[in-house]
Amino acid sequence: MSKDLTNAIRALAMDAVQAANSGHPGMPMGMAEVALALWGRHLRHNPSSPKWPDRDRFVLSNGHGSMLLYAVLHLTGYDLPMEELRRFRQLHSKTPGHPEYGLTPGVETTTGPLGQGLANAVGMAIAERVLAAEFNRPGFDIVNHHTYVSVGDGCLMEGISHEACSLAGALSLGKLIVLYDDNKISIDGEVKGWFRDDTPKRFEAYRWHVIPDVNGHDVQAVDGAIRSAKGIADRPSLICCKTLIGSGSPKRAGTAKAHGEALGVEEVAATRQAIGWVYPPFEIPPHVYEGWDARERGAALERGWEHKFAAYEKAYPQLAREFRRRFAGELPSDWKKHSEEILGAIDAKAEAVATRKASQNALEGIGPKLPELIGGSADLTGSNLTNWSGSKPLSAVGGGNYIHYGVREFGMSAIINGLTLHGGLIAHGGTFLTFSDYSRNALRMAALMRIGSIFVFTHDSIGLGEDGPTHQSVEHASALRLIPGMDLWRPCDSVESAIAWIAAIERRDGPTSLLFTRQSLSFNRRDSRTIAAIRRGGYILSDAQDPKAIILATGSEVQLALGAKQKLAQDGVAVRVVSMPCTQAFDRQPPMYRDAVLIPTLPRVAVEAGVSDFWRKYVGLQGVAVGIDRYGESAPGPKLFEYFGFTVENVVKAVKSILH
Repeated sequence: MSKDLTNAIRALAMDAVQAANSGHPGMPMGMAEVALALWGRHLRHNPSSPKWPDRDRFVLSNGHGSMLLYAVLHLTGYDLPMEELRRFRQLHSKTPGHPEYGLTPGVETTTGPLGQGLANAVGMAIAERVLAAEFNRPGFDIVNHHTYVSVGDGCLMEGISHEACSLAGALSLGKLIVLYDDNKISIDGEVKGWFRDDTPKRFEAYRWHVIPDVNGHDVQAVDGAIRSAKGIADRPSLICCKTLIGSGSPKRAGTAKAHGEALGVEEVAATRQAIGWVYPPFEIPPHVYEGWDARERGAALERGWEHKFAAYEKAYPQLAREFRRRFAGELPSDWKKHSEEILGAIDAKAEAVATRKASQNALEGIGPKLPELIGGSADLTGSNLTNWSGSKPLSAVGGGNYIHYGVREFGMSAIINGLTLHGGLIAHGGTFLTFSDYSRNALRMAALMRIGSIFVFTHDSIGLGEDGPTHQSVEHASALRLIPGMDLWRPCDSVESAIAWIAAIERRDGPTSLLFTRQSLSFNRRDSRTIAAIRRGGYILSDAQDPKAIILATGSEVQLALGAKQKLAQDGVAVRVVSMPCTQAFDRQPPMYRDAVLIPTLPRVAVEAGVSDFWRKYVGLQGVAVGIDRYGESAPGPKLFEYFGFTVENVVKAVKSILH
């Protein structure tokens, strides 16, 4: 029977890839027995309820083998009909080339860039640890699940695997179990020419529990290894499954050609004969469906949890309400009132501070109201100021709400995505803006998945000073703005900083990058109507009667725009100053609002201490963008601003140059 169950995966994988003439059949064919051991005997899930909070999470980090996941989702009873498998890799199908979160029921995260799924899974395991510590009570382990990950050689070659797995070992994430498809093949051929790591020793050095040399084609052996891993509470586990890529294919098994090419019509037929699969393409016999069907078992598992939760709700009604609220993705009922009070207090204080400090002040107000907020920093807490008085560091033995990621920017960002995907938490983490380059692909994945991860970046320009061009962000703000679906806020003072945080927390359909300064900035007085307009992303900060031009600015350069306005007024030139902390939010506004702020007939100057090209969309070819289109220098920040032309005088000159 198990032979038919595993061969069903092989058949579906090779048939779907052959029909599309595109894909990766080898991994699913080689991992079929591993899938049966995990999904058939261990994975706690309910196909009829893919978002059940206490389900086990399964992440296919080697996402090119997507047909493995699509096959088991279909076979176990998820809402993924055979017609979708027939449409593998076709336009608008639910079976794209790599698993995509939000598209296919049962897919926990989008995987494609190798290693990121593994890092996401570390975040999910951290989330389980944190939520269990917060919500579980004696006799009521309502948060008690495992995170399983399938990885291949490619995932372990990627540097992010080191970042994420090193941290997972340091945090003793015992409910994280990784199944390594050790087939020693990648697209270019046998990996021995470029990947000779002793992987078991590497993970032992991370303080993982390692089970080496498991026969990946022996369901009993894999089952036993998973049972052993589940018995280890104080270390994550790596199960090294020795497999044959393309297992079952007479000519392609064990070769690189099985990795990323359709087998071909003749080889598909030969494989059918070799494995004894007598059914036509995309036909699964009833006994195979019956053997895989997880709906009844899954429903029973969820019912058991619901009964336990009902008793928990009677014993701990307030905790139960909080649990339901957070997994529903809802903010506290009085969130709006509370956030308005925070904003009012910050406005009344009228403090001139660096926006990184303004960010921390905002967290001091937000944190007590949002127990789901979990922060962290990549070894820069004292610089990013991502902690607050209620921060409790996560450790190897307990829960917490603050993660010391170490110098692991990419790993941190992908782990933040995993924390967000798990549910029940709002996750953020910080580093210097220039190191967003290290994180960039994880930021892109957050945007692609439309999840509400929050990325904090401080030291946002040449204004950071003496560290020099290696640390001075020039192109980074514009680069992040180019990521579709990413909101980027670059506030100019404490009020804009607080609103940026509030907007990021309320935004659950996409990620947000928050950019803050090292240097202190002036406070800007506003009336209540102007404060409300900040949420629109761009607004009139300082107007004039019959303005002749508009100066747009963000962050620290808003001070220059206001200074230039004052100087121009002395020369009889009236200008409007528009602060634009979030261009994406501004672009979402109705055309009438945008035209009211940026009067189409007026010439414009944009001022930002970064590359200038981005601002052409607002100032046009006839306008001027005061920016920096080269790398910086090592010197005190004020000296650099003067040297690179970020002065009131230079902005005045730019405005006068566009007036006719």
